[in-house]
Amino acid sequence: MQTRRLGNSDLMITPVGCGSWAIGGSGWDYAWGPQNDDDSIAAIRRSLELGVNWIDTAAVYGLGHSEEVVVRALEGWKGQRPYLFTKCGLIWDAQGHLSRRLFAASVRKECEDSLRRLRSDVIDLYQVHWPPEIDSELEEGWAVLAALRKEGKVRWIGVSNFDVSQMKRVQAIADITTLQPPYSLIRREIEADILPYCMQQGIGVIVYAPMASGLLTGAMTAERAAALPADDWRKRSPEFNEPLLSRNLALVQRLRTVGRRLGRTPGEVAIAWTLRNPAVTGAIVGARNMKQAEGVMRVAELRLSNEDVVEVEGF
Repeated sequence: MQTRRLGNSDLMITPVGCGSWAIGGSGWDYAWGPQNDDDSIAAIRRSLELGVNWIDTAAVYGLGHSEEVVVRALEGWKGQRPYLFTKCGLIWDAQGHLSRRLFAASVRKECEDSLRRLRSDVIDLYQVHWPPEIDSELEEGWAVLAALRKEGKVRWIGVSNFDVSQMKRVQAIADITTLQPPYSLIRREIEADILPYCMQQGIGVIVYAPMASGLLTGAMTAERAAALPADDWRKRSPEFNEPLLSRNLALVQRLRTVGRRLGRTPGEVAIAWTLRNPAVTGAIVGARNMKQAEGVMRVAELRLSNEDVVEVEGF
Protein backbone atom coordinates (compact mmCIF):
# COMPACT_ATOMS: atom_id res chain seq x y z
CA MET A 1 0.00 0.00 0.00
CA GLN A 2 0.94 3.62 -0.44
CA THR A 3 1.76 5.53 2.74
CA ARG A 4 1.11 9.03 4.03
CA ARG A 5 3.00 11.07 6.61
CA LEU A 6 1.05 11.29 9.86
CA GLY A 7 0.93 14.91 10.99
CA ASN A 8 4.26 16.28 12.25
CA SER A 9 5.65 12.80 12.92
CA ASP A 10 8.09 10.61 11.03
CA LEU A 11 5.44 7.86 10.79
CA MET A 12 4.45 6.92 7.26
CA ILE A 13 1.15 5.11 7.61
CA THR A 14 -1.07 3.21 5.19
CA PRO A 15 -4.43 4.84 4.44
CA VAL A 16 -6.20 2.19 6.50
CA GLY A 17 -5.22 0.89 9.91
CA CYS A 18 -6.41 -2.10 11.88
CA GLY A 19 -8.89 -1.16 14.60
CA SER A 20 -9.27 -3.26 17.72
CA TRP A 21 -12.25 -1.91 19.64
CA ALA A 22 -14.52 -4.90 19.03
CA ILE A 23 -11.83 -7.48 19.71
CA GLY A 24 -11.72 -6.42 23.36
CA GLY A 25 -14.66 -8.78 23.82
CA SER A 26 -17.44 -8.75 26.37
CA GLY A 27 -17.60 -7.59 29.98
CA TRP A 28 -17.43 -3.80 29.78
CA ASP A 29 -19.74 -0.88 29.03
CA TYR A 30 -18.94 -0.43 25.35
CA ALA A 31 -18.38 -4.02 24.28
CA TRP A 32 -19.54 -5.33 20.91
CA GLY A 33 -20.77 -8.60 22.37
CA PRO A 34 -18.84 -11.90 22.56
CA GLN A 35 -15.67 -12.17 20.47
CA ASN A 36 -13.41 -15.12 19.69
CA ASP A 37 -9.73 -14.28 20.27
CA ASP A 38 -8.57 -16.68 17.55
CA ASP A 39 -10.79 -14.89 15.04
CA SER A 40 -9.37 -11.56 16.20
CA ILE A 41 -5.82 -12.76 15.76
CA ALA A 42 -6.59 -14.09 12.29
CA ALA A 43 -8.15 -10.74 11.32
CA ILE A 44 -5.11 -8.77 12.48
CA ARG A 45 -2.64 -11.05 10.74
CA ARG A 46 -4.59 -11.00 7.49
CA SER A 47 -4.75 -7.20 7.65
CA LEU A 48 -0.96 -7.08 7.99
CA GLU A 49 -0.56 -9.53 5.11
CA LEU A 50 -2.65 -7.19 2.97
CA GLY A 51 -0.21 -4.36 3.69
CA VAL A 52 -1.68 -2.51 6.67
CA ASN A 53 1.17 -1.09 8.79
CA TRP A 54 -0.55 0.25 11.93
CA ILE A 55 -2.84 -1.02 14.65
CA ASP A 56 -4.98 1.25 16.78
CA THR A 57 -6.06 0.01 20.20
CA ALA A 58 -6.81 1.40 23.67
CA ALA A 59 -6.35 0.33 27.24
CA VAL A 60 -10.09 0.45 27.87
CA TYR A 61 -11.05 -1.92 25.03
CA GLY A 62 -11.98 -5.04 26.95
CA LEU A 63 -10.36 -3.47 30.03
CA GLY A 64 -6.88 -4.32 28.77
CA HIS A 65 -7.80 -7.40 26.75
CA SER A 66 -7.56 -5.80 23.31
CA GLU A 67 -3.94 -4.75 23.85
CA GLU A 68 -3.12 -8.30 24.94
CA VAL A 69 -4.78 -9.81 21.85
CA VAL A 70 -2.85 -7.42 19.59
CA VAL A 71 0.43 -8.69 21.06
CA ARG A 72 -0.64 -12.30 20.62
CA ALA A 73 -1.40 -11.57 16.96
CA LEU A 74 2.15 -10.25 16.48
CA GLU A 75 3.81 -13.30 18.00
CA GLY A 76 5.73 -15.04 15.22
CA TRP A 77 4.89 -12.32 12.69
CA LYS A 78 7.73 -12.35 10.14
CA GLY A 79 6.92 -9.12 8.35
CA GLN A 80 7.74 -5.55 9.28
CA ARG A 81 6.58 -4.61 12.76
CA PRO A 82 3.42 -2.48 12.54
CA TYR A 83 3.13 0.80 14.39
CA LEU A 84 1.20 0.43 17.65
CA PHE A 85 -1.16 3.24 18.65
CA THR A 86 -3.00 3.19 21.97
CA LYS A 87 -4.84 5.57 24.29
CA CYS A 88 -5.24 6.78 27.86
CA GLY A 89 -7.85 8.78 29.75
CA LEU A 90 -10.60 6.20 30.21
CA ILE A 91 -10.09 4.32 33.48
CA TRP A 92 -12.19 1.74 35.26
CA ASP A 93 -12.86 0.71 38.84
CA ALA A 94 -13.13 -2.77 40.39
CA GLN A 95 -16.71 -3.08 39.11
CA GLY A 96 -15.66 -2.11 35.59
CA HIS A 97 -17.34 1.30 35.64
CA LEU A 98 -15.61 3.84 33.39
CA SER A 99 -14.63 7.45 34.04
CA ARG A 100 -12.80 10.04 31.95
CA ARG A 101 -9.79 11.06 34.01
CA LEU A 102 -6.48 12.61 33.04
CA PHE A 103 -4.69 13.46 36.25
CA ALA A 104 -0.93 13.04 36.19
CA ALA A 105 -0.51 9.88 38.28
CA SER A 106 -3.28 8.15 36.35
CA VAL A 107 -1.76 8.93 32.95
CA ARG A 108 1.64 7.61 34.03
CA LYS A 109 0.10 4.41 35.41
CA GLU A 110 -1.92 3.89 32.24
CA CYS A 111 1.18 4.30 30.11
CA GLU A 112 3.16 1.79 32.16
CA ASP A 113 0.25 -0.67 32.07
CA SER A 114 -0.07 -0.37 28.29
CA LEU A 115 3.67 -0.81 27.78
CA ARG A 116 3.48 -3.98 29.87
CA ARG A 117 0.48 -5.39 28.03
CA LEU A 118 1.98 -4.49 24.64
CA ARG A 119 5.35 -5.94 25.73
CA SER A 120 7.11 -2.91 24.37
CA ASP A 121 9.56 -0.27 25.52
CA VAL A 122 7.84 2.48 23.55
CA ILE A 123 4.40 3.34 22.17
CA ASP A 124 4.46 4.77 18.65
CA LEU A 125 1.45 7.06 19.17
CA TYR A 126 -0.13 7.73 22.56
CA GLN A 127 -3.51 9.45 22.46
CA VAL A 128 -5.89 11.02 24.97
CA HIS A 129 -9.04 8.98 24.41
CA TRP A 130 -11.60 11.59 25.55
CA PRO A 131 -11.46 15.02 27.17
CA PRO A 132 -11.60 14.52 30.96
CA GLU A 133 -14.67 14.97 33.13
CA ILE A 134 -12.72 17.42 35.30
CA ASP A 135 -11.84 20.22 32.92
CA SER A 136 -8.64 21.28 34.71
CA GLU A 137 -7.15 17.85 34.08
CA LEU A 138 -6.94 18.60 30.34
CA GLU A 139 -3.68 20.55 30.62
CA GLU A 140 -2.40 18.41 33.50
CA GLY A 141 -2.72 15.19 31.54
CA TRP A 142 -1.38 16.61 28.29
CA ALA A 143 1.72 17.89 30.09
CA VAL A 144 2.36 14.32 31.25
CA LEU A 145 2.04 13.00 27.68
CA ALA A 146 4.58 15.59 26.59
CA ALA A 147 6.89 14.47 29.40
CA LEU A 148 6.47 10.81 28.45
CA ARG A 149 7.57 11.68 24.94
CA LYS A 150 10.70 13.44 26.22
CA GLU A 151 11.43 10.39 28.39
CA GLY A 152 11.24 8.10 25.35
CA LYS A 153 8.26 6.07 26.55
CA VAL A 154 6.12 7.30 23.65
CA ARG A 155 7.24 8.55 20.25
CA TRP A 156 4.36 10.86 19.35
CA ILE A 157 1.28 12.19 21.12
CA GLY A 158 -2.25 12.89 19.94
CA VAL A 159 -5.83 13.46 21.00
CA SER A 160 -9.18 11.88 20.26
CA ASN A 161 -12.71 13.32 20.35
CA PHE A 162 -11.39 16.87 20.97
CA ASP A 163 -12.98 20.02 19.60
CA VAL A 164 -11.00 23.00 18.29
CA SER A 165 -10.99 24.89 21.58
CA GLN A 166 -9.62 21.87 23.44
CA MET A 167 -6.92 21.36 20.82
CA LYS A 168 -5.86 24.99 21.15
CA ARG A 169 -5.55 24.63 24.91
CA VAL A 170 -3.19 21.67 24.78
CA GLN A 171 -1.21 23.10 21.86
CA ALA A 172 -0.07 25.83 24.24
CA ILE A 173 1.83 23.07 26.08
CA ALA A 174 3.02 20.76 23.30
CA ASP A 175 2.29 20.12 19.63
CA ILE A 176 -0.46 17.71 18.66
CA THR A 177 0.60 15.05 16.17
CA THR A 178 -2.86 13.62 15.52
CA LEU A 179 -6.56 13.92 16.12
CA GLN A 180 -8.79 10.85 16.12
CA PRO A 181 -12.45 11.83 15.55
CA PRO A 182 -15.52 9.85 14.43
CA TYR A 183 -16.24 10.38 10.74
CA SER A 184 -18.58 8.65 8.33
CA LEU A 185 -21.40 9.36 5.92
CA ILE A 186 -23.77 9.59 8.88
CA ARG A 187 -21.42 11.59 11.14
CA ARG A 188 -20.08 14.58 9.25
CA GLU A 189 -20.03 17.30 11.91
CA ILE A 190 -16.21 17.55 11.93
CA GLU A 191 -16.26 18.93 8.38
CA ALA A 192 -17.36 22.37 9.57
CA ASP A 193 -14.39 23.47 11.68
CA ILE A 194 -12.37 20.55 13.06
CA LEU A 195 -11.00 19.19 9.78
CA PRO A 196 -10.15 22.66 8.40
CA TYR A 197 -8.34 23.48 11.65
CA CYS A 198 -6.30 20.28 11.49
CA MET A 199 -5.30 21.01 7.90
CA GLN A 200 -4.26 24.53 8.84
CA GLN A 201 -2.22 23.32 11.83
CA GLY A 202 -0.66 20.28 10.14
CA ILE A 203 -2.36 17.88 12.53
CA GLY A 204 -2.77 14.37 11.15
CA VAL A 205 -6.28 12.93 11.25
CA ILE A 206 -7.06 9.24 11.70
CA VAL A 207 -10.82 8.80 11.68
CA TYR A 208 -12.67 6.07 13.52
CA ALA A 209 -15.96 4.33 12.68
CA PRO A 210 -15.81 5.10 8.92
CA MET A 211 -18.36 2.30 8.43
CA ALA A 212 -20.47 3.67 11.31
CA SER A 213 -19.63 0.76 13.62
CA GLY A 214 -20.88 -1.84 11.15
CA LEU A 215 -23.97 -0.03 9.90
CA LEU A 216 -22.49 0.69 6.48
CA THR A 217 -20.82 -2.67 5.79
CA GLY A 218 -23.77 -4.10 3.91
CA ALA A 219 -24.10 -6.92 6.42
CA MET A 220 -26.39 -5.07 8.85
CA THR A 221 -30.14 -5.54 8.48
CA ALA A 222 -33.12 -4.54 10.60
CA GLU A 223 -33.36 -8.14 11.80
CA ARG A 224 -29.70 -8.33 12.71
CA ALA A 225 -29.85 -4.99 14.53
CA ALA A 226 -32.80 -6.23 16.58
CA ALA A 227 -30.92 -9.41 17.45
CA LEU A 228 -27.70 -7.76 18.67
CA PRO A 229 -26.52 -9.22 22.00
CA ALA A 230 -27.59 -7.44 25.16
CA ASP A 231 -23.96 -6.50 25.92
CA ASP A 232 -23.39 -4.96 22.48
CA TRP A 233 -23.35 -1.16 22.93
CA ARG A 234 -24.87 -0.74 19.48
CA LYS A 235 -28.16 -2.18 20.75
CA ARG A 236 -28.59 1.06 22.72
CA SER A 237 -27.46 3.38 19.92
CA PRO A 238 -30.13 5.53 18.21
CA GLU A 239 -28.43 4.85 14.85
CA PHE A 240 -29.24 1.13 15.18
CA ASN A 241 -32.87 1.76 16.14
CA GLU A 242 -35.83 3.41 14.48
CA PRO A 243 -36.42 5.93 13.14
CA LEU A 244 -32.75 6.37 12.20
CA LEU A 245 -32.12 2.73 11.27
CA SER A 246 -34.30 2.84 8.14
CA ARG A 247 -32.54 6.01 6.97
CA ASN A 248 -29.15 4.39 7.48
CA LEU A 249 -30.09 1.19 5.68
CA ALA A 250 -31.32 3.27 2.72
CA LEU A 251 -27.84 4.81 2.60
CA VAL A 252 -26.38 1.30 2.50
CA GLN A 253 -28.41 0.60 -0.63
CA ARG A 254 -26.75 3.57 -2.34
CA LEU A 255 -23.35 2.28 -1.21
CA ARG A 256 -24.24 -1.14 -2.56
CA THR A 257 -25.21 0.28 -5.94
CA VAL A 258 -21.95 2.20 -6.31
CA GLY A 259 -19.94 -0.72 -4.96
CA ARG A 260 -21.50 -3.14 -7.43
CA ARG A 261 -20.43 -0.87 -10.27
CA LEU A 262 -16.87 -0.68 -8.90
CA GLY A 263 -16.61 -4.33 -7.89
CA ARG A 264 -16.37 -3.33 -4.22
CA THR A 265 -18.27 -3.92 -0.99
CA PRO A 266 -20.53 -1.23 0.51
CA GLY A 267 -18.09 -0.98 3.42
CA GLU A 268 -15.18 -0.27 1.11
CA VAL A 269 -17.12 2.53 -0.57
CA ALA A 270 -17.97 4.00 2.85
CA ILE A 271 -14.30 3.97 3.90
CA ALA A 272 -13.14 5.40 0.56
CA TRP A 273 -15.62 8.25 1.00
CA THR A 274 -13.85 9.30 4.24
CA LEU A 275 -10.39 8.99 2.70
CA ARG A 276 -11.27 11.33 -0.16
CA ASN A 277 -11.23 14.27 2.28
CA PRO A 278 -7.78 15.91 2.01
CA ALA A 279 -7.66 16.50 5.78
CA VAL A 280 -7.92 12.76 6.52
CA THR A 281 -4.62 10.90 6.74
CA GLY A 282 -6.03 7.47 7.49
CA ALA A 283 -9.09 5.52 8.56
CA ILE A 284 -9.30 2.99 11.38
CA VAL A 285 -11.03 -0.11 10.08
CA GLY A 286 -12.15 -2.88 12.40
CA ALA A 287 -12.46 -6.52 11.40
CA ARG A 288 -13.57 -9.32 13.73
CA ASN A 289 -12.42 -12.22 11.57
CA MET A 290 -10.34 -12.98 8.50
CA LYS A 291 -13.29 -12.79 6.10
CA GLN A 292 -14.16 -9.28 7.26
CA ALA A 293 -10.53 -8.22 6.86
CA GLU A 294 -10.55 -9.53 3.29
CA GLY A 295 -13.64 -7.42 2.59
CA VAL A 296 -12.34 -4.04 3.71
CA MET A 297 -8.56 -3.86 4.04
CA ARG A 298 -7.90 -3.55 0.28
CA VAL A 299 -9.71 -0.22 0.09
CA ALA A 300 -6.58 1.97 0.02
CA GLU A 301 -6.40 2.12 -3.78
CA LEU A 302 -10.12 2.76 -4.30
CA ARG A 303 -10.87 6.22 -5.70
CA LEU A 304 -14.42 7.50 -5.93
CA SER A 305 -15.39 9.77 -8.81
CA ASN A 306 -17.42 12.92 -8.26
CA GLU A 307 -20.39 11.08 -9.71
CA ASP A 308 -19.90 8.23 -7.21
CA VAL A 309 -19.81 10.70 -4.34
CA VAL A 310 -22.99 12.47 -5.47
CA GLU A 311 -24.79 9.14 -5.79
CA VAL A 312 -23.64 7.90 -2.39
CA GLU A 313 -24.59 11.13 -0.64
CA GLY A 314 -28.02 11.03 -2.25
CA PHE A 315 -28.00 14.58 -3.64
